[in-house]
Amino acid sequence: MMQDSGESAGALIVRSEEAEYVPLPHGGGFRLLADAGAIGGALGANRLALGEGADGAGPHYHARSSELFYVLDGTVQFLLDGGMETVGPGALVVVPPRMPHAFGAAPGSTAELLVVLTPGVDRFGYFRALGRIQHGMDSFDSLHAEQDRYDVYFLDASAWQSARTNWRVHTTTPSIGQPDELIGRQREEPGC
Repeated sequence: MMQDSGESAGALIVRSEEAEYVPLPHGGGFRLLADAGAIGGALGANRLALGEGADGAGPHYHARSSELFYVLDGTVQFLLDGGMETVGPGALVVVPPRMPHAFGAAPGSTAELLVVLTPGVDRFGYFRALGRIQHGMDSFDSLHAEQDRYDVYFLDASAWQSARTNWRVHTTTPSIGQPDELIGRQREEPGC
């Protein structure tokens, strides 16, 4: 990593081999690119790989920051303020502060995303904790005390889990229709 050591933040260059990697189950993982403290609080960035059909994050919101997702590869499902959206490579999703959201790789698909939080919050510790939780080395409850620190506030996951389950059921039934038709149906269903 290269960074100017002056008072103002200089250019930050992170080469792939220098970025810390936090493995997740099912072949996924976080590549930690930029923590807010490294660049004057402007943003935080990571590259996230999700295994086939894996959840990225359950329902939550950020009180102070917007979150940008750029889909590099695969198909990603988002729960955005109660509605389901599915996007593919090249799609950009920007979630404003306080909007409830969740995301995961669509069933049958892996996904690669660039994720940017701005203004930034030092969250590398959060991603490391998620890795430990995903591998059964810590409990999710350990993050509840850290919600203010990481600007991530957890919400009830039942609507997300229901929408993901319904999607899996619909997409395994050939007579239901194409994914684009299913997305429209899911948006119309109450509770998504």
